Amino acid sequence: MTARPAVPPSDVRPPGPYGGAVSPRLVEAVRARLARAGVEPSAANVAMALRAENAVLGDAEVLTVARALCADLIGAGPLEPLLAQPDVTDVLVNGPGEVWVDDGDGLRRTSVTFPDEESLRRLAQRLAASAGRRLDDASPYVDARLPGGVRLHALLPPLAPGGTCVSLRLPPRRTFTLDDLVASGTIPPGAAGILPAVIAARLAFLVTGGTGTGKTTLLSALLSLADPRERLLLVEDAAELRPVHPHVVRLESRPPNLEGVGGVGLRDLVRQALRMRPDRLVVGEVRGKEVVELLAALNTGHEGGCGTLHANTAADVPPRLEALACAAGLGREAVHSQIAAALDLIIHLVRDPGGGRRRIAELSLLVRRPSGLVEAEPALTFTPDGRTVAGPAHSILIERLSPDRRGTAGATCMITADARAGAAGRPVGEAAGPSGGAAVSPGPGGAPASATVGASGSGSNSTAVTRSFARTATPSAVREPVPPSGRVAVSRGRRGITPPARRTAMAEGRNGPPAFPKEWS
Repeated sequence: MTARPAVPPSDVRPPGPYGGAVSPRLVEAVRARLARAGVEPSAANVAMALRAENAVLGDAEVLTVARALCADLIGAGPLEPLLAQPDVTDVLVNGPGEVWVDDGDGLRRTSVTFPDEESLRRLAQRLAASAGRRLDDASPYVDARLPGGVRLHALLPPLAPGGTCVSLRLPPRRTFTLDDLVASGTIPPGAAGILPAVIAARLAFLVTGGTGTGKTTLLSALLSLADPRERLLLVEDAAELRPVHPHVVRLESRPPNLEGVGGVGLRDLVRQALRMRPDRLVVGEVRGKEVVELLAALNTGHEGGCGTLHANTAADVPPRLEALACAAGLGREAVHSQIAAALDLIIHLVRDPGGGRRRIAELSLLVRRPSGLVEAEPALTFTPDGRTVAGPAHSILIERLSPDRRGTAGATCMITADARAGAAGRPVGEAAGPSGGAAVSPGPGGAPASATVGASGSGSNSTAVTRSFARTATPSAVREPVPPSGRVAVSRGRRGITPPARRTAMAEGRNGPPAFPKEWS
């Protein structure tokens, strides 16, 4: 047998794409030899393969080659060091010579590369196979969840002319608390006290926004505030929600096998979840026909349900839900009736230009117009500079968060609002702090347990009205002026909420001016 030529000295060089002082050529040669021998890439086997390749390396180089081979055979190859970085949320490969990451401060290009297109294609195919999926010329794209929870999307040439494209979305390594999100600027001070009240009042809501705006992160933090006695049923395509809660049941969809059978979708799982006695039904991402089952569930006594939805603006949410439900066979009128009765609130997230800060931009209510169509009516808008602006639906949001609906334990949300200023869209909270934004009042242990939104302002003839969401002895009805510009008829009747007919009359200015309890004036 003819001896193989010695590996040239140039194959031992400074760190390259495999993160060590060994060339990709040598790594590939050792990989091929181990594959032919059918042995694991242990340090001993790698050392034997290196000797067979006539490569004389020290112990450190042998371990480097062993690590590179393990990453190539059972890991993510050259991407392995990127996936290990604590702040990385996305790894994006645009061909063998272009790898980007998102570490929370926007996308940045890395120095990581692949030796060639074939090595990148092989990695994408192996990752797909580890998820039980197929990736080849007959099936040139794949969307799957890897065993470690990483979400994979891959696309092969010629659909991607520049080379194989791989997108990896990493699950959050920990669950952020509301305090964390307030500190990072994701939750504005004006929303810090309202969001716990939304959970305590068991409002049905959707967290919406574009890709990478932090919808899953925010929803996990909100679900962590749910009463520990509640049973949370999470229905997801890929298990990404990580609420800190003692009673969580996860249901995860299953794609069909290579023969196209055996798949279990979100629509089936929502039906199963309804038979499992959920206190809260959560759909990780509403993007298909499962919206019909979710709306039906929220209309049959399952309060507090929630989920996420891709939408560019809060105003786009009703049309998006309509499109999804109509695709499932529901008529337009029925869709809007279901939406009006099932959902209360939209929490919309945006990402500042340039891939910057993720933040809540708007809280909107879903209200039904006289035409029968549901629209998103702004309740609170949060500007990039920290100001809070009340919208036409602000007073209705306060009403839905009334303490007689359901009190909160250990958290108080104090909201002071000038209804006329809110109706005119003027900023509220100017007296709360020098920035003009709403102020957060610390609760026990320094947590932002309360927030003040708005003020009467100097020279104003308005009356400051304070709402407390603590579990205290409070009047049985909470009413606040509905702005003249917000003639909204809300068709939903819930426990402790003014009946729809009465609320409609209030919105239209009938039955006299609204009465405030004396102790709140």
